[in-house]
Amino acid sequence: MPCTTILAGKKATNDGSTIISRNDDGLFEAKQICVIPPKKQPRKYKTVISHLTIELPDDPIKYTCAPNVTKTKGVWPACGINEANVAMTATETVTSNPRVLGVDPYVCLQPKKGRNGKEIPGGIGEEDIVTIVLPYIRSAREGVLRLGSLLEKYGTYESNGIAFSDADEVWWLETIGGHHWIAKKVPDDRVVIMPNQFGLDSFDFNDACGKKKEHLCSPDLKEFVEKNSLYTGKEADTFNPRLAFGSRSDSDHIYNTPRAWYMARYFLERSYRWDGENADFTPESNDIPWSFIPEKKVSVEDVRYLLGSHYQGTPFDPYDSTASMKGKYRTIGVPNSDVCGIMQIRGFLPEAIQGIEWLSMGGSGFTACFPVYGNVEEFPAYISKTTDTVSTDAMYWQSRLIAALTDAHYGSSSIHVERYQNSVWNQGRQLLNEYDAKILSGENVSVLKEANKKITDMVKQESDKALGNILKEASEHMKIRYHRGDN
Repeated sequence: MPCTTILAGKKATNDGSTIISRNDDGLFEAKQICVIPPKKQPRKYKTVISHLTIELPDDPIKYTCAPNVTKTKGVWPACGINEANVAMTATETVTSNPRVLGVDPYVCLQPKKGRNGKEIPGGIGEEDIVTIVLPYIRSAREGVLRLGSLLEKYGTYESNGIAFSDADEVWWLETIGGHHWIAKKVPDDRVVIMPNQFGLDSFDFNDACGKKKEHLCSPDLKEFVEKNSLYTGKEADTFNPRLAFGSRSDSDHIYNTPRAWYMARYFLERSYRWDGENADFTPESNDIPWSFIPEKKVSVEDVRYLLGSHYQGTPFDPYDSTASMKGKYRTIGVPNSDVCGIMQIRGFLPEAIQGIEWLSMGGSGFTACFPVYGNVEEFPAYISKTTDTVSTDAMYWQSRLIAALTDAHYGSSSIHVERYQNSVWNQGRQLLNEYDAKILSGENVSVLKEANKKITDMVKQESDKALGNILKEASEHMKIRYHRGDN
């Protein structure tokens, strides 16, 4: 699926938290935010796409996720936090190349052929990964190792990038071909940007094959690279996984690299020249860094701004009537974003309130972002009881309506969206501070259910107001509207 990911280590953020985030860009699939208790976690899991059956451990822990409402195409859980305060977001679809897939093909479902033929299941994929990993890990590193072992055993039918975080570490894993994988710890003071393209641009095999402090991979990956002449860099002592395993195509320059350019431009505004003939990086540069130290500390608000962005302030903004190249590049915020999940682990607070999910449901950059505590037994109906029927009783559908109307009437509606988003941001922060203080003063963790209800009630009220204002703007610009005085 076309998505965008941003990661931040604890020394790169304004408050010392770790952040992993992703737009889940899909096919306009209705989403709900759920809590899965151990008793509801399957012990035998069957994939929908690949027909693979997996035996799961008998000791799952509670976790949250953002699955599709209709499961006919699979669960697609998107992102979540478990009761050990480990977060996960899966997956960022990444790219590969024929050199890799020629020697390690994807593990795809092979249908039954003929009367006596036998179906051969495929591997695991995005629809499965959160479900079969997140309930069984107690650190980000454990997440990498569990998923790596599953990839080695079952393989995959697609190329994906997966993020894990806990209070101290952020890890990024990318799949390579059908059975191989590579992972790197995000340095604490760095931010990572990922736009649907193989991302890792440096890797230390000595560490991965030795102490495994900040690099992990398939046990045979170095041999796999050497045997199949996958390395294409110039310096023998520096390994660039992006060159070895990724793509470098014309379509990348329309679809992927421009997003990396815009995100890096935001975080490193003064460090490089981004525009003009002498630019250090352009929207079509192939070497935009995977990670970097940002010029200022990063907040959740920064992350959400970028994940909803559309090249504001550049010649490529599709909503700017004066933009000379509007619509040339694929934007970061797109209408088919089903959920934007920003998973924040605040290690400086008691375990009961460390895990916060900042959510935007449906639409693009025109929806509101709000926090909910992950350490609860269930989420409020406004975000958890979404159905396939359009209804303003569900945050997902209300966001879709606001986004669609704003897109069609951007000039007159964008001010209402700005006020809506700011109001939800401000009140969300206030309520988070209020209930953090309650826990810090000794109140029982059960009060977090009340907190989430108060937050989502506020979001519902603000969404009702915004939808009313934007609908009025849209109605006043209908082509068949007349006044008696019209000539």
